[in-house]
Order: sequence, then C-alpha cells, then structure tokens
Amino acid sequence: MKAFLSAVVMMIVVTVAAPYALNQFGFSAADRATGNDVRLD
Repeated sequence: MKAFLSAVVMMIVVTVAAPYALNQFGFSAADRATGNDVRLD
C-alpha cells in the first residue's frame, strides 16, 4: 500500500510540474499543435 501511495503522489507531482518544466525549455502544447500554415481569424 505504501508503494502505491508513493506512486500516486509522484504521478500528481509530475502532472503538476511538467507544464512548468517544459515551458522553461521552450516547449508547449501550442507549439506541438500548431504549424506555420495555421491561420487564426
């Protein structure tokens, strides 16, 4: 049970921290989802 709780806590930490860490390195979901040919009106 202790290992399971540790895994759940780590999963939450990674889920919360990932966007901040990726932004530090210049990665974002918008960069992956849009290309040069996307036109926003």
